[in-house]
Amino acid sequence: MHKYVWVILAFSLFANLCSAQEQKNVAPAHCKTTLHHANIGKIFFTDTRVPYEALTEKDFLKSYTLTNKSNLFFVAYFDHTLSHYKQQIQPEVSPDSLFKTGNYQFTLYIDNKHIYQSNLLPGAPPAKSQHNDTYLNRPFIDNINGQGTWSESYWNRFMRNGGDSILTDGKHLLKMEIRAYVKTDSIKTSAIIASGILKLEVARHPKINTKKIRLHQISPYNGLAVSDADFNKAKIKELKGAIDAGIFKKINSIIVLKAGKILIEEYFNGAGRDSLHDPRSVGKSFASTLTGIAIRDGFIKSDTQSIGDFYNLRQYQNFNPFKAKANIKDLLTMSSGFEGNDDDDLSIGNEENMYPTQDWIKFTLDLPYQQKLKENWHYFTAGVVLLGDILHKSVPNGLEKYADQKLFEPLGIRNYQWQFTPQNVPNTAGGIQMNALDFAKYGQLYKNKGHWNNQQILPEDWVTKTFTKHKSIGGRNNEFYGFLFWNKTFTANNKDYEAFYCAGNGGNYILIFKDEPLVIVITASAYGQPYAHTQVAKMLSDYILPALLPQASRR
Repeated sequence: MHKYVWVILAFSLFANLCSAQEQKNVAPAHCKTTLHHANIGKIFFTDTRVPYEALTEKDFLKSYTLTNKSNLFFVAYFDHTLSHYKQQIQPEVSPDSLFKTGNYQFTLYIDNKHIYQSNLLPGAPPAKSQHNDTYLNRPFIDNINGQGTWSESYWNRFMRNGGDSILTDGKHLLKMEIRAYVKTDSIKTSAIIASGILKLEVARHPKINTKKIRLHQISPYNGLAVSDADFNKAKIKELKGAIDAGIFKKINSIIVLKAGKILIEEYFNGAGRDSLHDPRSVGKSFASTLTGIAIRDGFIKSDTQSIGDFYNLRQYQNFNPFKAKANIKDLLTMSSGFEGNDDDDLSIGNEENMYPTQDWIKFTLDLPYQQKLKENWHYFTAGVVLLGDILHKSVPNGLEKYADQKLFEPLGIRNYQWQFTPQNVPNTAGGIQMNALDFAKYGQLYKNKGHWNNQQILPEDWVTKTFTKHKSIGGRNNEFYGFLFWNKTFTANNKDYEAFYCAGNGGNYILIFKDEPLVIVITASAYGQPYAHTQVAKMLSDYILPALLPQASRR
């Protein structure tokens, strides 16, 4: 009998321990501020980001004028953590497991009409916040410091899914609701855990008076004369007004070279001729340029030389003979067999997994390798870092000095900055900054087939190879990839304009047009924002290219 009693007691103790352990994972409800305690279940809106502990009732908006330049933040006060709410939906499942299957559900109404609801994907906010925090203090629109965070992305999805069309100029009522959800066989949600309203006066469609807008007065620049070609100035004034009004966001410069001369030069948001711009992955194309120069100079045999010539790959993980045969061209065309795809968050070789490591080359060469992956294009930043390291160890005195001597000095580019890898190698993933006109000179070098100032800086056959459609880009219509250059066709006024171009996060471009004497540079800092590239495409198709068309009217 005693035996059974002990078994029952032991089982009870074990169950209690498990229950205690389970409860320990769910932070108890708590309010850190008096303001929070007094406003549980409510959502408020602010026009600036105020730290949670510093918020006061004076920060909360009752009404707000929403323009293209407005910032909009929200704070939501809960009486429990998100993990607690999810565990109420599925009490038998641990918070760590629920983190993978649930999150917040956001719903927005305009004028009491349901416009957009989204079950936020698991992962953000992070598990620690979901287990411990009883509030949200987040941006919806941050035109100053926005980085495309999960809450900003939600607002952008709302705008694409009905918000943009319903937020016409005039008075509106914005209502927001937050619930918790868990996905099992179906979506299960909690009751509303917070809600709030905001009166809006929308003024997103300003009238642009082009008569009051002045275009920048252009002067010659080192290596670039001023063009006297005609163009539709009114169209560029309209674009300038739209940028100034915040219709196009975080644009920093627009440069147009026609026949190698400066035709348009405009700066925005505090930038100027001497400003150094960070165009992110635009810098990848420079690795292609320097590879062509190094091959010409005999430091690299050819674009078909294998990476096994530069590294003892048996010292790295996941060795196989195919990895040793991977070549430079594979890296230039984003079509190697390395298991790395920046467009796939779950890819082991995603660039976000590389950056925290102390040795980016080891990270890359340790990756698994499958020959079948060479069949399709896949964006692979780590491969361009590897190419930069190959250049660095192949050319005399390292890549930084070689680039300066062979590329930048001949182009008259003197003020630029590299970023560096943990191994102190120039970061060819996209770490070079220079002013907009110097980026334009780089583009013009390709338009000149590698020739600049009576000197063949880059072999003409390398420009031809670079501007070849080596790979079709999956999921995109009629878009291709050359040697670390993109290719697509833009349409303006029912006319097609094909371009090879460099592109980078934030909406940064150097475009070299195939059949027109045009090089266009756009620098921007809309990093992480989903509108970054689409707005540039609209600027090109609706404003810049129409202004340059021969049949465009002149005013």
